[in-house]
Amino acid sequence: MRIWIFFLFVMLSFVSQAQTRTYDTLPNLPEHSTKRVALFKKQPVVTGKVIMLGNSITEGGNWKKLLKDSSVINRGISGDVTFGVINRLDDIVKRKPSKVFLLIGINDLSRNTPYEVILENLFSIVAKIRAGSPKTQVYVQSILPTNETFKNLLPNFKGKESDIITVNTQLGRYGEKMNYVFIDLHTEFLDATGKMDAKYVTDGLHLNPLGYQHWVSIVQPYLK
Repeated sequence: MRIWIFFLFVMLSFVSQAQTRTYDTLPNLPEHSTKRVALFKKQPVVTGKVIMLGNSITEGGNWKKLLKDSSVINRGISGDVTFGVINRLDDIVKRKPSKVFLLIGINDLSRNTPYEVILENLFSIVAKIRAGSPKTQVYVQSILPTNETFKNLLPNFKGKESDIITVNTQLGRYGEKMNYVFIDLHTEFLDATGKMDAKYVTDGLHLNPLGYQHWVSIVQPYLK
């Protein structure tokens, strides 16, 4: 009950700062999202597993191989946003996972969704998982940095570092109160100049094989 009261207080404070919602709430790739969700619904419900939840950065990981665990469930959808994750949480909750590793938010920022709304959605995701599957340990991972020196980084992902840091700072601040574990990926992927280390990405945003290996090295201690 205390968590829900605190959650409501936080939500009201954020919503009061973001009354006008002129941004799109659909995933960036709606057709792909629809196909992925349909695929998920066809898969058998197996409980007690680790679920990786997020957007293209999560979808692109071969988690069974990366984590050396054939039971890991990949629930990444390329182009997804926090609103999309909220809409498909039933698939997560009914599986009663042992752990959920959430990484979402960069696509929201790319379409200028206010950071207050992104945080509101992230806290809502955590609260709904906790309410529907109380034994699930939720890990909220910070939004990764970007590297604007890559020519193939799409324009809508540029100039977002300040908002990325703002969201991550708040996620770190509220972890204990909202009953999730915050994992700071952002700091671990930075180079000496404060950008995403070029050796980890293909386009300034999406991870290459070395980037995924680095990610695994960070989350590995939380899998024990």
